[in-house]
Amino acid sequence: MSKKSGFQAMLGAKCPQCREGKLFSVSPFSFRKISDINHSCPVCQANLYPEPDFYYGAMYISYAFSVALVITALTAINILIPEPKLWMYLTTVFVGNLLLFPAMLRYSKVLYLYGLGKLKYRGH
Repeated sequence: MSKKSGFQAMLGAKCPQCREGKLFSVSPFSFRKISDINHSCPVCQANLYPEPDFYYGAMYISYAFSVALVITALTAINILIPEPKLWMYLTTVFVGNLLLFPAMLRYSKVLYLYGLGKLKYRGH
């Protein structure tokens, strides 16, 4: 039985059913198969692919993360720099997206599975 809350399980990218098994087969710092999700939970054997191509919907969440990053970066530049140049905007958005891409890609799938995966926590 896991003592983790649903929020802690989401942050740790754990199975929504047991909150212990890892969703991803590789480390977030490995760029090979960075977003491949295990087909079943290694702990409780829950099916992590409710239907074929289930995770295509996660691209909408990933897009929302990117838009939020752009808006935040542009607002921060406008507040912190008196007369920003175009290259400052472009560089900040490009570097921010490049650095945060792995996290945005992974957590969009985690949020999509938790929201629409129909797997409920089965704590004993």
